[in-house]
Amino acid sequence: MCGISCVLALHGASLEGKQAKGLEEYESSHDIETNLNKSLDLIAHRGPDSRGIWTSLDKRVALGHVRLAINDLSADGAQPFHDANETIHAVVNGELYDHERIREDLVKSTDYQFKGRSDCEIVVALYRLHGLSFLSHLRGEFALCLYDSKTQSFIAARDRYGIKPLFYTFVNGRLLIAAEAKAFLALGWKPEWDVKSLLDGGWNYDQRTLFQGVYKRRVDARTEVEMIAGVREHLLNAIRVRLRADVPVGIYLSGGIDSSVIAGMVTHLVNQQGEQMGSEGANKRVQCFSIAFDEESGYDESSIAERTAKFLDVNHTKKHMNEEELAKRFEDATWHCEHHNPDLNFVGKFALSEEPRAKGWKVVLTGEGSDEIFGGYPMYLPDFLREPDYAWPQTDLPDEVRSEACKAKDDEAAEFYRSIGADGDNRGDCVALRQLHGITTCASMAAFSFTMWASWTQCYGNHDPRLTIAHNANGRVRDAIRKLWHPLHSAQYIWTKGHLANQFLSCLGDRTEMAHSLEARTPFLDHHLTEYVDDLPPSVKIRYNPKDSSFVEKWILREASKPFITHELYERKKHAYSAPTTWPSDGPLHKVMAKLMTRKNVEQLGFVDWEQVNTLVERAFEEKDAKAMRFTLIVAEWVVISKRFGVKRAEPPVPRSR
Repeated sequence: MCGISCVLALHGASLEGKQAKGLEEYESSHDIETNLNKSLDLIAHRGPDSRGIWTSLDKRVALGHVRLAINDLSADGAQPFHDANETIHAVVNGELYDHERIREDLVKSTDYQFKGRSDCEIVVALYRLHGLSFLSHLRGEFALCLYDSKTQSFIAARDRYGIKPLFYTFVNGRLLIAAEAKAFLALGWKPEWDVKSLLDGGWNYDQRTLFQGVYKRRVDARTEVEMIAGVREHLLNAIRVRLRADVPVGIYLSGGIDSSVIAGMVTHLVNQQGEQMGSEGANKRVQCFSIAFDEESGYDESSIAERTAKFLDVNHTKKHMNEEELAKRFEDATWHCEHHNPDLNFVGKFALSEEPRAKGWKVVLTGEGSDEIFGGYPMYLPDFLREPDYAWPQTDLPDEVRSEACKAKDDEAAEFYRSIGADGDNRGDCVALRQLHGITTCASMAAFSFTMWASWTQCYGNHDPRLTIAHNANGRVRDAIRKLWHPLHSAQYIWTKGHLANQFLSCLGDRTEMAHSLEARTPFLDHHLTEYVDDLPPSVKIRYNPKDSSFVEKWILREASKPFITHELYERKKHAYSAPTTWPSDGPLHKVMAKLMTRKNVEQLGFVDWEQVNTLVERAFEEKDAKAMRFTLIVAEWVVISKRFGVKRAEPPVPRSR
């Protein structure tokens, strides 16, 4: 895992000289390397081990890279990479698996001379052999930029699920691309709020961000082939290839089935098949890391994790998070995430990621992606029940029971969202849901949408995040949703294309991990795994039990992983990773929120109505109002971003004169 920052001059311009009009930093130095180094300084946490910069002879392209050394710790693994003819140049952020086999094949079939043993060097060799088709040969989590000076082709690409971030914007005739938006601050970018994106939820559901003109590289969600499930053999293989590194590899262990499956399968691979946890010898015990909240909060799962660790006989380190620890890290965690989150769980993940690095680990395996591909979220259940599963005619679920259960589960979901401070009343008939064949997962995704906007934002017209979600699927996909796909598969696709890439893999993934120079690997999002089970019927992902009329989520995963986990986890229902929403008055979090949520700070944002939000902190901490707490977190995070980035105050757009 690393960080990249790249600049491409457009339309025949140069990275130097007077073409940089308006960019004071460039005017003063005429030195792109100086500015690119400043850009890399802002994301140095992503790669503290080394850095490299390459600039083309015609001064049109500059590639910058900071390295977190995982494979090939020598200088031969440093980036940017170049071919022997100095015509192909690349920087890669991420981890590419099965690279040893690919490298061996390339050595046999081409004359490419590898410089070192880095997994990422295969990018240049594959591009030389396959051209633009090289991307289909990459397995793993990655974001990359490649420049072919011979054809003057510049390629920016991201892995299939958006596990690794890749942002871009245009500034004064230049295309800027980086792993984090903050890298643009040193390259002449002046951040401004994208109020329309905030209103629509576009930052979360499509390629937009919180900032005007800054976009995420679209995730290629492909087809349903890459959106669904997995079984034992493929999961074991996905884990096996992610154990390879020249540094130790650990595991994040929670009280849920996903991380426990990984821990169990890793223990099996190490103890029974002689695999190594990175550079650790096969005789070393597996190392797991967990987070714990106060037991009385109702959100603590650490006791389950401890029982799993004892069952597997692995080393287990626990990071305890109380209110003071969360408050202490709130602003730094927000700075690294670069977007808001209505839950403090991201601060917990930020704190947990301190622990492995403090104990000498650079790499961990995590369970993200399992609920998406195996149908694990409770919100999927109404959509599973929305239509019969014709691919599983032997089902024990009678049609009349299915139909009644669908309505009951929809009603339960609405009440659940109301109880946690979210919108439970957005599930009725509307254009967005009709476009998506009635699936209510779309409404669940939009349930946490902020509503206290400044009145002038009405100039952007009506905004409905549910429509943004629907429109993020192209016409071909929406047609398949209406005519071909089972509603469960449609729900999984919509969620994965929006929330997974834009939020869960960001503030609960890459950002909070790489803030501490920690690489996290996600076996459940291995595309070999997801492809393998595409054709499995919905009824093996969510299984109806006629004995007690209950439903078992991730049934096929439970069955595939049964030999590797405790009976307690095999039977346990899904519990979302979330932080408490109730905190004491005058406590550390109350003080942090009160400090941030001042009239001056909120009005400096420009797009939030102070008159609506000025009582949020009181309602959140004094009245224990869950919705007020979530809105408080959102606005406070915007204030942090505003201050840390120096974002210009949002103003009503000036009408264009005719």
